[in-house]
Amino acid sequence: MSTVKTSGWVGWAVFAGVILIISGAFSLVQGLIGLIGPNEYFVIAGGSLWLLDLTGWAWWNLIIGAFLVLVALALFAGQTWARVVAVILAILSAVGQMIQITAQPWWALIVIAVDILVVYALTVHGHELHNDAPPAVR
Repeated sequence: MSTVKTSGWVGWAVFAGVILIISGAFSLVQGLIGLIGPNEYFVIAGGSLWLLDLTGWAWWNLIIGAFLVLVALALFAGQTWARVVAVILAILSAVGQMIQITAQPWWALIVIAVDILVVYALTVHGHELHNDAPPAVR
């Protein structure tokens, strides 16, 4: 039986999983609001008016939100593949927020910063969530 050496940094990997669940839930809510709300979104950026169709953006948020929650649950189950998928989804989430940075600058910057923390936690300390880790850290 192989064991994974855990350190005090395992909290970062758990933090990443919790944040993925929260971010996924927020994306799900944002997507649902986009689908049941008005069909247009008006943004004034740089002196010009942008008119965006929200249906596509709402579906994007629903899909990415569902995947974030599912991958976070797989992380907690100790699945190694979930680390790679979680990093990819966090990067996609950050890119998606860059697209709407002119519409919601503060929210987009906060989500981008949290996504960067998630990528850091999973790339540097994610191996500590492996199946062979003691149950107290899984």
